[in-house]
Amino acid sequence: MFGWFKRRRPAGRVLRLRSRDELGEGIRVAFETLAPDADTFLGQAAYLQLGFFETLSELIATTPDLAHKEALSKAAGAALTKHRAIVALIREREGDPTALMLPFREQLDAFRAATHGVRRHETMLSVHITAGMLDDFYDALSHSYGETGARVARILQTDDDRQAIVDLVAEAAAADDELRSLLAMWGRRLVGDTILIARSALRERMLDAAATEQVEPVFTELLAAHARRMQAMGFTA
Repeated sequence: MFGWFKRRRPAGRVLRLRSRDELGEGIRVAFETLAPDADTFLGQAAYLQLGFFETLSELIATTPDLAHKEALSKAAGAALTKHRAIVALIREREGDPTALMLPFREQLDAFRAATHGVRRHETMLSVHITAGMLDDFYDALSHSYGETGARVARILQTDDDRQAIVDLVAEAAAADDELRSLLAMWGRRLVGDTILIARSALRERMLDAAATEQVEPVFTELLAAHARRMQAMGFTA
């Protein structure tokens, strides 16, 4: 299912890097007719954060270095905090968090499995890249849901505490040319699976050519942010 998006972008394509603050209202509005209902949005967003927490917790358990464990624990704590905040919002709306998350369990667990690396640094990179892209995506999507969406946006924009992970990956890559090459390739591979998950969150009309063109600027922004994250670690996107 994920393979179609793993094809490389044409050589020579240059993305202009822009900060998150430059995400325009026109791009946010593009989602309004394609956004799922609020319960679907909240269920997906909550389970994604739980998944990031689970992956980071697994890394903590298998990482021998104490300093590395500390770095991973901060990022895991941030993901869990976001998950709990979205769950609290669901309950305020008199929803059942488990019921809202359950329909997405199989798909999102498959996504985590597909983006789980063989080596620790691959998985660290996976969390940073996929969580970053999807936080950006759900932040943009949140503008379709009024005050509920505004609260989710504030949750997603809180500190993710992943800078220490970024530093660990960058340091490991700088010390090992072979690992740097492998991680750079892995980072590029992650994009396809992540974009597929983002697209699957939209209504079925996403299959329509006109709708695809409508939201293309949003995905261009996601790719630009991805390139920025990769470059910050010394990789090309």
